[in-house]
Amino acid sequence: MQKNRSKNETKRKQILDAATELFTEKGYATTSMDLIARQADVSKQTVYSHFGSKDDLFAAAIEQKCDSYRMLDFSLEDFSDVNVTLLAVAKRFFSMLIAKETLAVHKICAYESKSYPQLSELFYHAGPERLTTEVAKLMALLDEKKALSIANPHHAAVQFLTMLKGEAWLRIEFNTRKQLTPEEIDDYICATVAMFIRAYAPQ
Repeated sequence: MQKNRSKNETKRKQILDAATELFTEKGYATTSMDLIARQADVSKQTVYSHFGSKDDLFAAAIEQKCDSYRMLDFSLEDFSDVNVTLLAVAKRFFSMLIAKETLAVHKICAYESKSYPQLSELFYHAGPERLTTEVAKLMALLDEKKALSIANPHHAAVQFLTMLKGEAWLRIEFNTRKQLTPEEIDDYICATVAMFIRAYAPQ
């Protein structure tokens, strides 16, 4: 039984990896389930046995990409220093935000939103909304441990993630000639985390 489960998990990952690569490179419209099956080296029937539709596969590919950054991969002892905890989350989030696949999917949703209006919804639910919910849980835990004073964890999560994007993300998104250096980005992230901690310091 364990062997079968492991084999199924391997095939599922093959399919998700192939789908992520194809959606990123070719877009949603031109990526068919047949193409994904060939890229993953599995049958089309196997793809459908794991994912009921291309929409399901698109959402699952986004979820897998988000999960790969282990945004909230912490043990209890890590919460002793709130600055260290939030800096780790901030840097993982920013790395995910500027990843090639993330930027490509963002552009795909914008470009194909009229032909495939469900794409933006799928992306939002599988990516930003899910991520915000997870970070809100962290905010609630920090409040519970009295590391910070957070009355509305959801608002705090939205503020935290939105502020982290900053100038660097805008420049990357619009592909401006001048880009911020890694040092400038790191300085901004550190300053943002410090400001957030001051704003939610225990009363």
